[in-house]
Amino acid sequence: MVAIFDTIVSMLSFTFMVRALVVGLLVSLCAALLGVNLVLKRYAMIGTGLSHVGFAAMAIAGVVDLAPLAVSLPVVVITAFILLRLSESSKIKGDSAVALISTSGLAIGVIVVSLTTGLTLHICNVMFGSILAMTQADMYLSIALSIVVLGVFVLFYKQLFAVTYDEDFAKATGVKVGIYKSLLAILTAVTVVLGMQMMGALLIASLTLFPALSAMRVCKRFLSVVVVAAIVGVTCFFIGMLFSFVIMDLPPGASVVGVNLVVFIVFSVVGFVKRGGVIR
Repeated sequence: MVAIFDTIVSMLSFTFMVRALVVGLLVSLCAALLGVNLVLKRYAMIGTGLSHVGFAAMAIAGVVDLAPLAVSLPVVVITAFILLRLSESSKIKGDSAVALISTSGLAIGVIVVSLTTGLTLHICNVMFGSILAMTQADMYLSIALSIVVLGVFVLFYKQLFAVTYDEDFAKATGVKVGIYKSLLAILTAVTVVLGMQMMGALLIASLTLFPALSAMRVCKRFLSVVVVAAIVGVTCFFIGMLFSFVIMDLPPGASVVGVNLVVFIVFSVVGFVKRGGVIR
């Protein structure tokens, strides 16, 4: 226990680790909360689609020497609206819309990289994440946007729950479903962009997926799932970062996903036992 405490103190002595932890914990909390809605609405892979578009935007930002967040944030938010409209189309269903956007964004990013020299390290950071890539300005902006996301989620919790749980009933009770679905898309887009610097474009979707699925293994009520998912998301991120700090060659994004995977397996076993060994 003393060794763990000393390791945490040592980790917090580095400024870049403090930045990564502060932003990462906030983004993990946002992602876990939104992830419950996304999983229940069967939009679980929307994070992957948006992150691939974010990859393309950040690749272009590197070429024109602009701040990655300044370029990727509006691009990904606009893409979230497009993805929402495509998923509501009778011709292009949700999973097809995500695949369309995801592969297109990834292809554009690869094309930009292939036509540009000197961006190898930058693109590697975007794809797999880098805690060293976060500047102090990025930290302040990420904290502010994360607080906004959390505030909006809490403020409109009931409406988001209604839209997630039963969209038809929500319409019947006067809830403006279109507005709140768009709001969910915007919040998800902002969260994905904020988390990409640490988790990378290939792994950021795990922050919205794993905590929600883990919580659903052991909880039944929506509120309890949200609370447990939030706790799991934040805890797994911290433990993953701790492993990454101790094992220097272990990428933080992959470490966080690995911890989430272990927790999901444990929760699945616990849920299986609670159900008396009945598979569902």
